[in-house]
Amino acid sequence: MTPHIDVLTSREVPLGGPRAMRVRRTLPQRHRSLIGAWCFVDHYGPDEVTDTGGMVVAPHPHTGLQTASWLFEGEIEHRDSAGNHATVRPGELNLMTAGRGISHSEVSTAGTDVLHGAQLWIALPEGTRHTDPSFEHFAPKPVRGPGWEARVFLGSLLGAESPVTTHTPLLGAELMLATGKTLEIEVDEGFEHGVMLDVGLVSVDDVELKPSDLAYVSPGRTTLTITALEESRMLVLGGPPFGEAIVMWWNFIGRTHDEIVGYREEWQAQIDDGRQVDGRFGVVDIDMDSIPAPEMPNVRLKLRH
Repeated sequence: MTPHIDVLTSREVPLGGPRAMRVRRTLPQRHRSLIGAWCFVDHYGPDEVTDTGGMVVAPHPHTGLQTASWLFEGEIEHRDSAGNHATVRPGELNLMTAGRGISHSEVSTAGTDVLHGAQLWIALPEGTRHTDPSFEHFAPKPVRGPGWEARVFLGSLLGAESPVTTHTPLLGAELMLATGKTLEIEVDEGFEHGVMLDVGLVSVDDVELKPSDLAYVSPGRTTLTITALEESRMLVLGGPPFGEAIVMWWNFIGRTHDEIVGYREEWQAQIDDGRQVDGRFGVVDIDMDSIPAPEMPNVRLKLRH
């Protein structure tokens, strides 16, 4: 099959907070749910916190996935029910593995004036989706060449490699290109890839992207050729086709509709007037009411392939 490139455009959705911070979501979409194991891409900012209220996401649950937080500007305080308390900073990866179940909160710090970043989810395969929850932090050293700079936070690219644990082969990197720079990147032929543009204007081969666009590149490529039409920054994501059907609803990933219903019921049972009691999703040590799950739809959830 001849490799091809599709451009996925974003849609605005409210994330939460006192004035409903907006994010631009490019994955999942109706016709594409995954790029490798990457199953969720939100892009936000740069937002003036005084205008938007910043990020104020109270405790909420996850199953069957990893969350990868990557910032360009600002800081976010992370707390989870496994006892991890960390600050997400620009250029540093915070990777939370939900596994069988975890809950966490995300709140921009008091010193943050501008918030700008990406929130990414990774689906866990059948063999490890019920693993114990965990957390890793990694600050990749930049690698540089003429007109480019990269930070590889998952997998390997451009001679750099991340030590962070993944449960399927993955690629995750921030790439910056100077105006007029063309960079040919060697990539794994078995991977599908995504290029999400943060700022600037680039073309992937001859396909042009504007900010928040996500270019999907099918497997079969040994190189990606990216040209910056102006100074640009982007995320490069990748992995082999996931090979498993998933059910994804709200903050849960499972394999069947009934499994998701069960996760929702367990989360609701842990919320007592907004405050958590112990259970599958643990308890986050923060003085905030937890987020209740929305009502289930009136139709059975569909498998995503």
